[in-house]
Amino acid sequence: MFRCRPTIRSLTRLVLAAALTLVAALPLRAFETNARAAYVVDLTTDTVLLQKDADVPIPPASMSKLMTLNMLFEALEDGRVSLDTRFGVSERAKAMGGSTMFLNTTDRPTVAELIPGIIVNSGNDACVVVAEGLAGTEEAFATMMTERARALGMNDSTFGNSSGWPHPAQRMSVRDLALIATRLIEEFPQYYHYFAMSEYLFDGRAPDNRFNRNPLLNLGIGADGLKTGHTSEAGYGMVGSAMQGKRRIVFVLSGLDSEDARASEAEAIINWAFRQFAMRTPVKAGETLAQVPVFLGKTPDVGLVAREDVEILMPVTANKTIKAEITWTGPVEAPVAEGQQIARMMIRREGMTDTEVPLFAAAAVEKAGFLPRFKAAAARALDMAREFTDDAPAEAVPVTN
Repeated sequence: MFRCRPTIRSLTRLVLAAALTLVAALPLRAFETNARAAYVVDLTTDTVLLQKDADVPIPPASMSKLMTLNMLFEALEDGRVSLDTRFGVSERAKAMGGSTMFLNTTDRPTVAELIPGIIVNSGNDACVVVAEGLAGTEEAFATMMTERARALGMNDSTFGNSSGWPHPAQRMSVRDLALIATRLIEEFPQYYHYFAMSEYLFDGRAPDNRFNRNPLLNLGIGADGLKTGHTSEAGYGMVGSAMQGKRRIVFVLSGLDSEDARASEAEAIINWAFRQFAMRTPVKAGETLAQVPVFLGKTPDVGLVAREDVEILMPVTANKTIKAEITWTGPVEAPVAEGQQIARMMIRREGMTDTEVPLFAAAAVEKAGFLPRFKAAAARALDMAREFTDDAPAEAVPVTN
């Protein structure tokens, strides 16, 4: 625990360096990927583990079908369609090349049939059917996709079609692909099981195209989604996710030169992410981390606590103490309510994203009586008069528990 001995400067803002009982790792050795662009994030702790050209818009190929699925899942959620809703098949949909469900214009597939048709069969025809069924035309649907992507914070994504067929406007960054994958996992868990289907055969057609192209599903490493992609322009890519224990990761690879390279790189990424990082709990809920002064309070200070255990991800090799910063704007004036947010703690790890933790008052502090308030106000006025000549920094003095 740390007790702050403030100077007049701390009445404006004070920064406290708190030593946590946790060891930090040696500098992280990044995964050496052969992909042209890559992104790996641990969803459990919201920690970015790897990024390579993460914000460069690239051709996403069939990985952009995830955005089409997002639009369809949103339509399911707001009641515009149901899993039993049937869509017509236009000549345009029937004429689509590449991977298809082999739909024809006499078909009326249900939404429940089109979802695995898009995920497992990677059906370009199924994507056009969904686009026209929701927006009238594929062009209108592509515009909707782009607008929705912006609303979701996917600022490096534009769409020219629903399937990922080569188009100059069809561009997504690997960070955006990870964002939409995360949304599908977290916002639509009721549909996520479709991504783990190893095969799907619509009406006995195209048996050679019935297998899911995800090469990781049957390896026993926790992989359960999401989508592969390939065009000559984009190379071989994959948006994947895996869960081991309580941790889930999402990763995106793009620009590999073969199916085998994609499969081996994806498996290696999963092994690296789960074996080179481990969960740690440097802060327990309710543990007093610091004492901050309270102005005009019945007690001179109040403890700072986290409401929940703070779990962070760390590289597995360790050799030094982490430093965390606790900051707040002062003075903290009485009355203070128990549970009132007063400060924030920032945990920084080299080569990894920061973790911010809100901190709350451990107890209530009532206002002091008239005489103590009068004395404190007088002392504060005297300190303020000296402020222009007081250049001493705030102190953070460790107190042994």
